[in-house]
Amino acid sequence: MKEQTETDGRYAWFRLVVTLLVAVIANAGMWAIVVIMPAVEAEFDLSRAEASLPYTLNMIGFALGNFGIGRALDRFGVTLSLILAALGIVGGLIFAVLSTSALMLSFSQLIIGFASAVGFGPLIADISHWFIRRRGIAVALVASGNYLSGAIWPMVLAGVLANDGWRAVYTVMAVVTFAGMIPLAFLLRRETSETTRDAAHLASTLNAQSAGLPPRTLAYLLAFAGIACCVAMSMPQVHIVSLCVDLGFGPAVGAEMLSLMLLGGVGSRIVSGLLADHLGGVRTLLIGSTLQCLALFLYLPAGGLVSLYVVSLVFGLSQGGIVPSYAIIVREYMPAREAGARVGSVIMATILGMALGGWVSGQIYDVTGSYEWAFINGIIWNGVNIAIMLWLLLRSKPRAPLTPSGRVPRPT
Repeated sequence: MKEQTETDGRYAWFRLVVTLLVAVIANAGMWAIVVIMPAVEAEFDLSRAEASLPYTLNMIGFALGNFGIGRALDRFGVTLSLILAALGIVGGLIFAVLSTSALMLSFSQLIIGFASAVGFGPLIADISHWFIRRRGIAVALVASGNYLSGAIWPMVLAGVLANDGWRAVYTVMAVVTFAGMIPLAFLLRRETSETTRDAAHLASTLNAQSAGLPPRTLAYLLAFAGIACCVAMSMPQVHIVSLCVDLGFGPAVGAEMLSLMLLGGVGSRIVSGLLADHLGGVRTLLIGSTLQCLALFLYLPAGGLVSLYVVSLVFGLSQGGIVPSYAIIVREYMPAREAGARVGSVIMATILGMALGGWVSGQIYDVTGSYEWAFINGIIWNGVNIAIMLWLLLRSKPRAPLTPSGRVPRPT
């Protein structure tokens, strides 16, 4: 009886709530750099591309951390991984507060990004072991912690930034991270049984055979698709605050638009999770990628205050479920015992796409003097992602996951 109720049971949902709280705290460093970017640009007298460098290194660290911490999760478990990551985040934040140059700040963001990654791919991989019938919504909710963090912290920290400067912002974040993440980590010490892991491994093996692709080929394909969609995704997320400053609306308005965008992303991730439980990861990702491309087109004519608020919300509602869908695809097609490393590697590719897109958009702005061609660049990359996912959909027939007893669950 214990094996039959271990997944999708009461403890699994309790674990989901705790995991979501950890994710909201751990991902704060990823979004704070977006809020302070105009202040850093002014303090160190940087170009727009140079001011984007700390964010780019943050995302590179975040990408590497998803893979590195994901491998550590497979070997050492989630509790130890979370504690060490929390200490890394705090250390990076303190180093940032002491920074006297953009180079020092960029290096500190590399550290923050690497350690903050524990709140995304590794937590998604961990929670995926505890759900079978509701894996889609569970993964989506944990992934929403990243966007909830982006919706909450920019609004909270905007006042600190206005009154006390960006170093005070990072000091507050260091205290919250240390006091929040470490106690919560001890609530996640329990592990799934060997029987549950065996059933998950069998289900993923059957799905991989139906796709007709070697695991390595599928991993490379998903990685490239992730880079493509996230180059597109990064343009509004990274540069919306700077865009609002250029248009004369100010950084506070940009922070509000970012929060609105990310709140929309939370809703999108929840809906996408529900869809994934019925349609599978590939179809869900294809739907989200198509909607994201349409939303990017809407930014081209938008230039007024109201229109930017509306389009930012539409963009958030369109793209929020894309990245979690990659994790669901990985769990559908790849070995369960390697979930941390496999999910981490694909998530790493999506974050590298965000880093590349954020930097390229800044470069395009410096050359052209506007963000119009940066949006067009994103649309082109988005089209590549759609093409890859259509091809994968046409050649694969994913199967339903098995229960711990080895049976396909009955639909609800």
